[in-house]
Amino acid sequence: MLELPPVFEVGSLIAIVAILLADLLVVARRPHVPTLKESGLWVGLYVGLALLFAVAMFVFAGGEPAGQFLAGWLTEYSLSIDNLFVFVILMARFSVPKAIQQEVLMLGIIIALVLRGVFILLGARLIEDFSWIFYLFGAWLVWTAIQQLRGEDDDDDKDSLIVRLLRRRIRITDTYDGMKFRIVQDGARHFTPLLVVLIAIGTTDLLFALDSIPAIFGITESAFIVFTANVFALMGLRQLYFLLGGLLERLVYLKYGIAAILAFIGVKLVLHALHGNELPFINGGEHVEWAPEIGTGVSLLVIVVAMGVATGASLLRMRREDESHDEVSRDAGTA
Repeated sequence: MLELPPVFEVGSLIAIVAILLADLLVVARRPHVPTLKESGLWVGLYVGLALLFAVAMFVFAGGEPAGQFLAGWLTEYSLSIDNLFVFVILMARFSVPKAIQQEVLMLGIIIALVLRGVFILLGARLIEDFSWIFYLFGAWLVWTAIQQLRGEDDDDDKDSLIVRLLRRRIRITDTYDGMKFRIVQDGARHFTPLLVVLIAIGTTDLLFALDSIPAIFGITESAFIVFTANVFALMGLRQLYFLLGGLLERLVYLKYGIAAILAFIGVKLVLHALHGNELPFINGGEHVEWAPEIGTGVSLLVIVVAMGVATGASLLRMRREDESHDEVSRDAGTA
């Protein structure tokens, strides 16, 4: 398994925590609805930080770890597009005021990072102790890719089990009071919908992590690289949410790009598990030498091409639809 210099790992984690705390402080001191320009600058900043981190990893650990981080970060960033769809749905469903959406997303992302951290540690331990878990991860990713193509993702129109249990067990108001979790109403203490929204964001993200975490373990077995790739991918999601806004629903071909990435990494995981291992029920338990190992460079290329083609095709369709709409409007105006 790939080992990185301990000093680099510790220093990186300290820097990441400092960035998260600084971001949280900025949001808490100045809650507002960011403009498109501001959102674009923040997205650019976080992309730049991720690239800078890759350069630092290249300097301190070498080209292979840096390539694995880039491929993992791009994978997580691509798969996190689904998270943005869910954020949009949750904000609308729970009628979250725009003035506090930044703070809600920031806290939700921090919760998601903590839950993913636990999930990553468990995944790394499973991979270390049970190599056959690659077969399970690979099959799961291929199945998820098929569900993406068939439009059978998680049902976004239903609350999670935890949210439904909360609504039955505790008193929850229908209105928000800033970022307060509890208020006094009619002489009794009630929780505000803020509690439900944060739990919904955290638990829903954990469901998406069932796809994304196995996918990135198909690129690297380093828990540190997996976690840092998740951190840099999720940190920019809040600004990306405000930057894209209603554009998300019009990027109709993104699901095909995501499905292609999931299927590719699923197959890669299975081939990795097969390579050089014994199959007791095939060929008398001989080692499988024919299974190819797919390198990090190939993975990176597939991820970039898949998302590039899907995004480009979506934008082309949007342009044609807008032109068609303009023609219909002009015809209606001259009639």
